[in-house]
Amino acid sequence: MTPRPPPAIFISAGESSGDHHGAAVAREIRRKLPRARLFGMGGREMEAAGVSRVARLDELSVMGGTEVLRRLPGFLRLERRIRRLFVTEDVRLFLPIDYPGLNLRLARSARRQGRRVLYYIAPQVWAWREGRAGKLRRDCDRVLTVLPFEAALLERHGVRTDFVGHPLLDATSAPDGGAGAHAAMESPAASEVRASGGDRVIGLFPGSRAQEVRHMLPVFAETARRLAGRHPDLDFIIARPPHLPESLYAAAGFPTAGAREATERSWAALTKSGTITLELALAGVPMVVGYRMGRVEWAIGRRLVRVPSIVLVNLVAEAPVVPEFLQDRLTAEQAAEALEGLLREEAPARREMLRGFGIVRERLGKPGCAARVARHAIELLGDSDSRGRPGGPC
Repeated sequence: MTPRPPPAIFISAGESSGDHHGAAVAREIRRKLPRARLFGMGGREMEAAGVSRVARLDELSVMGGTEVLRRLPGFLRLERRIRRLFVTEDVRLFLPIDYPGLNLRLARSARRQGRRVLYYIAPQVWAWREGRAGKLRRDCDRVLTVLPFEAALLERHGVRTDFVGHPLLDATSAPDGGAGAHAAMESPAASEVRASGGDRVIGLFPGSRAQEVRHMLPVFAETARRLAGRHPDLDFIIARPPHLPESLYAAAGFPTAGAREATERSWAALTKSGTITLELALAGVPMVVGYRMGRVEWAIGRRLVRVPSIVLVNLVAEAPVVPEFLQDRLTAEQAAEALEGLLREEAPARREMLRGFGIVRERLGKPGCAARVARHAIELLGDSDSRGRPGGPC
């Protein structure tokens, strides 16, 4: 009997964070299945982890309905190319990471072809578009959640799911996770070690998509200039993902660095919403959150969002730990005033926020998320072998 060829797995990430998490999972799969063939769409980290890329992040980075419509033909061509690759490479497992706009459609295609589907970092149906839960139930063998409250909600919709902890805990528990990371991991009190050490640097985190940066960076930079005028001892740094050009940040007038370096150096931060708020919380960096988008997208989004806060730190803590300023409320004056309350080490707002970060850390689970995802993947591959084909009913 001819032995079956090594399994082919397609890992699909559409953003910088997904690329990072996908690379961690790819390394764990390689460790457990050295002969596995890994394909995917993502960034340089996934490529370095041994994933053969069929699309890069700069082909996928969009924000807002008008931008999506403009680039829809390219997305459709990419989707057709991936569907063909599922067949030509005999992909047995599709592993999408977040990025639901495209990944849910690819999951549907994979399911129809009889491939296994393991969705990692579930779409945020708790925030908006709860109807996507039905698609997850229909098209996924299993959905892995990284926030503690997600699994119960999805299970109520009949989705087979498991909470695997948050992948950020893997980074902050690593030997080179940085002083702030270690402090935040130990205890709420230890987070204050981060507050008393390092330079007085304010990190600006305007996003990983070009359109986000264009919306957020002008007001973030103006906030920094206001603070610099009042506090000459402060320095400022802008977090820039590697796939975005330096020229996008030139008008702001502040130096850039990678998100990790910016996080490790920051005394406090002004940031967009999203996973970056959890990263900063785990690193013990007090923050203010601001977010802007196009007026059409905002008018639509505000009617769809069903949560009391857009800040993941607040949602995990179930308390208003971090101040947030959205759309027209995001002004340089408001953001600068909120940040000023976090600048002094002994400031009550700073100390209270650091205590809240300790609660968040405890609720995010334990390190080892990537290894748990890899175990789920191997389990589904083994199940497909036992059935004699790559798929099967949910």
